[in-house]
Amino acid sequence: MTPSLFPEFQALLGPDRAFCDAETLAHYASDETPRSCMPEAVLFPTCQHHVVEIVRLANLHRISLTARGAGSGNVGGAMPVPGSVVVSFECMQQIVEFDVANRLMVVEPGVVTDEIDRLARTRGLMYAPDPGSGAYCRIGGNLAMNAAGPRAVKYGATRDHVLGLTAVTGDARVIHSGGRTTKYATAYDLTRLLVGSEGTLAYITQATLKLLPAPETVATLRVCYASNQSACEAVSRVMSQPVTPCALEFMDHRSLLALRDHGGEAFAAAALPPGTKAVLMVEADGNFEDVPRQIAALEKALAGPDLLEIQSGFTREAIVRLWTARRSLSHAVKRIAPLKINEDVVVPVGRLAQLVSAIEALAETHQLPIVAFGHAGNGNLHVNIMVDHGRSEEIARARTCRAALIHAVIGLGGSLSGEHGIGSEKRHFVPLEVDAPTLDLMHGLKRLFDPQGVLNPGKKLPD
Repeated sequence: MTPSLFPEFQALLGPDRAFCDAETLAHYASDETPRSCMPEAVLFPTCQHHVVEIVRLANLHRISLTARGAGSGNVGGAMPVPGSVVVSFECMQQIVEFDVANRLMVVEPGVVTDEIDRLARTRGLMYAPDPGSGAYCRIGGNLAMNAAGPRAVKYGATRDHVLGLTAVTGDARVIHSGGRTTKYATAYDLTRLLVGSEGTLAYITQATLKLLPAPETVATLRVCYASNQSACEAVSRVMSQPVTPCALEFMDHRSLLALRDHGGEAFAAAALPPGTKAVLMVEADGNFEDVPRQIAALEKALAGPDLLEIQSGFTREAIVRLWTARRSLSHAVKRIAPLKINEDVVVPVGRLAQLVSAIEALAETHQLPIVAFGHAGNGNLHVNIMVDHGRSEEIARARTCRAALIHAVIGLGGSLSGEHGIGSEKRHFVPLEVDAPTLDLMHGLKRLFDPQGVLNPGKKLPD
């Protein structure tokens, strides 16, 4: 960074919004990825004008910018590249408008995701996307990565709940896409292009989000099976009948072993029946009269080979109890090994059983613990390869295993990422899924939006 540039940033933002001290740089050197890179500076814009001027200065001085929300991603999407400046949107946290009559909310990128849903529910509405980090992640990061969560099986991912955007392109133009209506056929659909583009095309400064009527009630089923295969077959049966659950989560055999060994009281409280090798968590939502009908239909679809037990919960207390094991899983998995290589691959739902079988075979071939769980109703599993980063031979096996997993997923007609995004960690795998002419067009779009390549270099696209 040129000596004159940091004072320019300070003059623009003020001394309490531009930092280059070692402590701040270290804090913003990484996201949840187990790697880091020190930035040259960290900036905290508070309005769209600040973002425009930051991008203008970056172009003038040929400085790369790395966008950041809460830093809760795990694919290196918010990790700086050498010589870059971090632009943190956490101070742009204004809810600009809450239009109850038209069921929409206009927000800045720094708003915490759960706050949007919490405010919506005060007026009988909801914001449907529910990423696991919703209590602290920012909506800007959700928009950048097209985040999802358990409710995506019924309601879709973030992209499906965005009506319009305002954004700043890589050459400091302010653009607007979409609008305030649920039907829109005037312009190219830049909204859906920008959501999931990981900040490589433009920085979103305002989003108009679609809200839905909140369901009156929710009911939960915890379903135990004697094999992974039978649980996956049950998922296919559920997703081919008329009642769509609002959550359909899977925990494989190794997930349950992790809970048994490291879950402590949570595993004991779950009281799974003997012989349980896989668990499905299934939820239905709607009005008070209809949810029991939905639950009965789901129970019918879930019944089949190797079924050991179905427990239902219709009250808040019962639902919390049934979710105990699933809520404790992430903590238990982290105790298996120091490093977790987390892939969030996705396959067609009808091929979920083949994916789980492939994962089991990879664990045996490479002699590594692999824990698979996640959003089975979308065919989206979080595949966690557990390794000791202090053992180079084990790391090498894990890398080979990871590549084999990706090839298996592509072979099943699947995709590299269901909700975490590509970031810096997966971009070298992208050509396995996206053909050369399509990649060439994507690079052309990048150049059109960001001619000098200042926005989030080293992310999303392969070199």
